[in-house]
Amino acid sequence: MKRFFLIVIAIQILQSLCSFRMTGTVPVILSEAKDLVEAKDLPSTGIFVEAEAFADKGGWSVDQQFMDLMGSPYLIAHGMGKPVADASTTVDIPEPGVYHVWVRTYNWTSPWTTSKDGPGAFKVKLQGKPVKTILGTKGDSWFWQYAGSAKLKAGSCQLALSDMTGFDGRCDAVWISKNQEQVPPVEVAKLEAFRRSVGALPAQPSDGGEYDFVVIGGGVAGMCAAVSAARFGCKVALVNDRPIAGGNNSSEIRVHLGGLIELGKYPALGRMLREFGHSKGGNAQPASNYEDDKKEAFIKGQKGLTYLPCFRAVKVNKDGSKISSVVIRNIETGEELCLKAPIFADCTGDGTIGFLAGADWMMGREGRDEFGEALAPEKGDKLTMGSSVQWYSVEDAKKSTFPEFQYGVVFNEDNCEKVKMGEWTWETGMNLNQIYDFERIRDYGLLVVYSNWSFLKNHFSGKAEYANRSLGWVAYVAGKRESRRLVGDYILKQDDVDKQVFHEDASFTINWHFDLHFPDPENTANFPGTEFKAATKSNPIYPYSVPYRCLYSRNVDNLFMAGRDISTTHVTLGSTRLMRTGAMMGEVVGMAASICKDKDTTPRGVYQHYLPELKALMTKGAARTDIDLPDNQHFNTGGHLAKPKDITF
Repeated sequence: MKRFFLIVIAIQILQSLCSFRMTGTVPVILSEAKDLVEAKDLPSTGIFVEAEAFADKGGWSVDQQFMDLMGSPYLIAHGMGKPVADASTTVDIPEPGVYHVWVRTYNWTSPWTTSKDGPGAFKVKLQGKPVKTILGTKGDSWFWQYAGSAKLKAGSCQLALSDMTGFDGRCDAVWISKNQEQVPPVEVAKLEAFRRSVGALPAQPSDGGEYDFVVIGGGVAGMCAAVSAARFGCKVALVNDRPIAGGNNSSEIRVHLGGLIELGKYPALGRMLREFGHSKGGNAQPASNYEDDKKEAFIKGQKGLTYLPCFRAVKVNKDGSKISSVVIRNIETGEELCLKAPIFADCTGDGTIGFLAGADWMMGREGRDEFGEALAPEKGDKLTMGSSVQWYSVEDAKKSTFPEFQYGVVFNEDNCEKVKMGEWTWETGMNLNQIYDFERIRDYGLLVVYSNWSFLKNHFSGKAEYANRSLGWVAYVAGKRESRRLVGDYILKQDDVDKQVFHEDASFTINWHFDLHFPDPENTANFPGTEFKAATKSNPIYPYSVPYRCLYSRNVDNLFMAGRDISTTHVTLGSTRLMRTGAMMGEVVGMAASICKDKDTTPRGVYQHYLPELKALMTKGAARTDIDLPDNQHFNTGGHLAKPKDITF
């Protein structure tokens, strides 16, 4: 009987721990052992505020690119050297008194210099009054910086972030407490458990519904996979971790569509891209050139498709060798949803879903002997193609200024880039890990843009040419080319393309040359080991239809992939990674998903038992036939083609 009462009391205690308020006592919520937070590490009382959840973002932007690394989306003051408007929200102060303020932030230039304070300075304001300490200029990693104290009245209180420089100051969260000594955890796993304990993240995800097909990743490949499947009868969810669809082709990154569609064995493939493809060409152009509204209309106008923007996949649940559900998190509110389906598609670019599900993957350059590729290096290594931070300047009506900006990378008359814009060639991180070093890679892209522009404006002998110019746009969302490639039942290699190897499951057709970027030799000479410019060499191909078996995982039974994370070697990725090509991949994946639904089979089962059905759908295509579709594929599409060989499609 005594044991029974002890159990009842324990249950009551656990129930009471689930009924806390964010401003009340912080309980310990037990989860997986790796996420445990020791009671002594937990602040007893306080107010925890996620910066990305501020009611009014002002001129600050939500940046979710690195939440898998540092634990959360954050707000970034991306003003290109001009302070942005305050972000603000309202918090409830439970009782009057002196409160201490801590801010999770990071000096983003610290990897290149620790000799002076960083440029991302900002302050916290309470009720319109700045708290003493300048934030964002210290620390060589994400940490809790003490902002100062303020005497507050009980009730509603305005909390604001006040940018001072416009140079990408960043704030993840704010902790307000009467006890100066108690601070949220620093370590990412413990901090996530703490977030759940104070209600910043839910204890459990909500039911997000059941679908026939869930597509993670709202780039061009994911868009086409989702819409194609819906048009062939699937109930589909499309998850995109940005507010704008299109991935690298969105106005946030501004890479134009490359590659050709409607060619090869199935010329109907890719035609659906005409429904939303842009009508103007060029990289790093004004936002309107990328016609985001057409992409949104393409998605939202499709029956049977549920679009979930601003959600990022954070967890995969499995049942044996199959994915049973995916947990997604809203990048502003922290809301979590659990999406269930018999079939999933990884269109994340980074192979994130496959990685979380334990799928086999490759990354870096394979050695020449591994796949017999003449274009591969003699020995394999970790080098990848990099990420681009594109930018351009604009002509001003009068002379303009730009602050002095020098944080460890020195430009001079000999090594500066005497240009007024930078597009794909401004490419960083080729010698770093495009997953685990990604924040540093993006930040280096920002660093060199600002540093070079500061030299041109302030010190260059020809600075008169730049006197009436200012930065018009600098991307803070980096355009990534390569990271993980998930391994399918077949790995596309150079010989397949060079020798036009026949495969019965030939599907979408590639036409782009083996376009493999490497550090620009001149840039290497000027900045050895810290290059930020890329070069490439044309290695022509003849159009080649890629096996369907490259579009699904070999060891996660219900996982498709489309985009740059399909099953290829590094060499052939140079040809398959174009966005128009990704659109065709997505279209094929959507068709195959519909067959999985209709025949109650798996992606591999489509190849083994229902290949004729897939061929029939690829012959038909998924484009609309009730409207006239414009010819919008004529910008930067041809690649470098070899002379035709004795081959028929």
